[in-house]
Formats: sequence, C-alpha cells, structure tokens
Amino acid sequence: MKQVLQEVQKINIKDYDYGLPDERIARYPAVPRDSSRLLIYDGKNLSQDVFRKIADHLPSPALMVFNNTKVIHARLLFHKKSGAGIEIFCLEPAQPVDYVQSFQSVGSCEWYCLVGNSKKWKEGSLNKEIRAGDLTIQLQATRTSQNGRLQGIRFDWQCAQKNLQFSEVLELAGIIPIPPYLKRESENSDEKDYQTVYSKIKGSVAAPTAGLHFSEEELKNLDQQHILRRELTLHVSASTFQPVKSDRLREHPMHLEFFTVERTLIEDIVQNKSPLIAVGTTSVRTLESLYWFGLQLLENKAAASQDPVVDQWFPYLDHQTYTTEEALTALLDYLDRNKLDRFCASTRLLIAPGYRFRLVDAMLTNFHQPQSTLLLLVAAFVGRDWQRIYRYALDEGFRFLSYGDSSLLFPGNQQAKTEK
Repeated sequence: MKQVLQEVQKINIKDYDYGLPDERIARYPAVPRDSSRLLIYDGKNLSQDVFRKIADHLPSPALMVFNNTKVIHARLLFHKKSGAGIEIFCLEPAQPVDYVQSFQSVGSCEWYCLVGNSKKWKEGSLNKEIRAGDLTIQLQATRTSQNGRLQGIRFDWQCAQKNLQFSEVLELAGIIPIPPYLKRESENSDEKDYQTVYSKIKGSVAAPTAGLHFSEEELKNLDQQHILRRELTLHVSASTFQPVKSDRLREHPMHLEFFTVERTLIEDIVQNKSPLIAVGTTSVRTLESLYWFGLQLLENKAAASQDPVVDQWFPYLDHQTYTTEEALTALLDYLDRNKLDRFCASTRLLIAPGYRFRLVDAMLTNFHQPQSTLLLLVAAFVGRDWQRIYRYALDEGFRFLSYGDSSLLFPGNQQAKTEK
C-alpha cells in the first residue's frame, strides 16, 4: 500500500488534460431535462442514447443512490456608500456549525465566505435592505476573521413584520450560484434548472449535476424497472469543480464536504446484493467514504471521534483487509451503540487512479473539466479508457460540464472488480 500511496501522490495532473473548446460547454440545459444525451461505457464498448432511456441500460434489479442536497441562494450582493459592489459567497456555516441549526437561526449567524472585490471593503459593516411583498428586511454583514481566501462573516438581520430564519433571508436576499465557466449571470430559469427534481436538504453552493437529467417521469420508469431508489445528502462545495493547480497530486489539498447517510441506506447496501449505482461523483465519494469510516472503527481509530473525517490519503495507507460487509456492519454497530438513526461525517476522500472501489459498481456522471479531481475519479473507475471516452464524447458532439450531457460508466477492464 505504501507503494500505491507514492504512485498516487506522484500523479502529474497534466496527464489528465484534454482540449475542451469553449463552444462545447453547455450554457443552458437540454429542454426537457431528460432529453439530454447519454453516453454508455460498459467496461469496453461505447454507445449512446437519449437520457430518458437510461433504465434500458441499467442492470435490474439494482440499488441506485441519489444526492438529495439542494442549492441555496449563496450569493449576496452588497453596495458600499461609494457605490462599490461587494459580493459575499456563503460556503459553509461557522456558528452554529450545523447546517440545519444555521439555516434555522433567527437574527444572527456566521458563515465562512468568499468575498469578491474584498479590497474595497476595508472596514465597517455592509448593509442591505430587502423588500419582498409586505416584508422589509435589514441585513448587515460584518467581517470577523480571515483564513486565506475564506473570511468569517457574521450576518445580522431584522424584519419588523416577522421573525425570519436565515434560510428565508437567503431565499429572499440571495442569488442562486451557477458555475463561473458558464460565463453569464444567473437567470430566473436557473432557479429550477439548477436543482434536481428530488432536491430536499438545503446546503449546497453547487448542484450535484449528474442528477439534473432526471425528470419525475424518469424516476417512475426506474421504479417500474425494479431499480431501488435511495438517497443520501452531501452538501457540494464550490471547490468541487476547481482544477488541480499543483503539478503533482501530493501538493493538492482536497476540499472537505459534509454528508449525512440514513441508517436504512447502510442496511440496504449490506442486505441488497444487487449492483450499486451512484448518481454523481458526490454520491460516489460519500458511499466509498462509508467503507473507510467502518474500517477506522474496526481499527479502533474513530471509536471516540466526535467529528469523524476521512483524510484524502487514508485509503492509500497500510490497512488490514476487511470486506465491505464487515466495514458497513461495524458502522451499523457504531450507530446502534450511540442510538443514532443516521451517520453524519465529513470527507476529504481523494479518488484517483490507484484507488480500489469498495461499494460502487456503476456511476452516472457528467463530463468534467480538464485537470480536475472529478476527472481523476472517472479515470480511477474506468482506467486509461477515460481518454477514449472523452475523445468519443468530443467527436460525437456531446455537451460538457454542469448543464451538459451525461455518461453511464461501468468499471474498465483494467480495474480490479469491487470486493464486497
């Protein structure tokens, strides 16, 4: 395993580059959403279809896992008295640190944020008045700390007509964020287009884009094809889509993302011997992280942890071998001992070529940016054929990135099969 770690850390990100013409980046989604195109890679062969026929290409029965996170109105625009515009991009809660508690806060809370045009905000607080129907809201932003690019921002708000929770303030005062590579401002259509039809739990600042292709009708088709649908929640951070900036992977700090998995999903995975299909790279990372949390428990490294985290290099270290069932059973025992019905944790899991998948048998994902950790994850799953897949997608006119088309991927022939 030590050799595997060294090989992974030596990965040169330039080896995971490809030419992406600007005109191939989809600025808007297909209409209707399930009319987008689907590339199918069965481990050897490439083909294509329309997305609404995805059920025809899935094993049946199967267990399909979706990320039900919901994108929040994370962008807040303020103006100083001088007229200078300041943008505050809310990334994750700081006080209270729990997403639910933060969104339920009344009057005040603090978030870690990115601040645009920060040089124009030298001191003092920023103020904004929001009028929505018969409501008038006074919102104030005060800088409390700075850690590199991130700044701690305390938000205080008042509304004479009613007590508003922070989730309501964001909904009324903020703008839904869309990726900068779309090179346009958010539009009214993005309010619906940039959410999955099954989104429920607020917290993401970017959409789990593989799920954007599903319509209500297509979800019903999955049910009819005996595809068992289950959900988890991982709040997608803005760092998810950032290219790796260092030449060698060892120098890249993997971003941290928070997730929640219901006990019943873990039970389903243990009991259900059908193929496990992950919708999106966020679902892949969450599901694979479960194995490593279970392994930590078996190694007695996380038994007393109040803030469980999977480090980015942990899977590449020397560990005793456990099956997936043994690791997930340890996780279920942990939940039972602590009388918990869900597992809440954070992950920095970095999946790159050299990683051995433990849970996921197939994945649905969009086409990702060159030199990104998302492309590394795809390469880890399909092997060297990632180049053939992306070349095929470019040659056949597929659309790329968040609003682009999708691919259904099964493990490449070079990859070891998952051990259950």
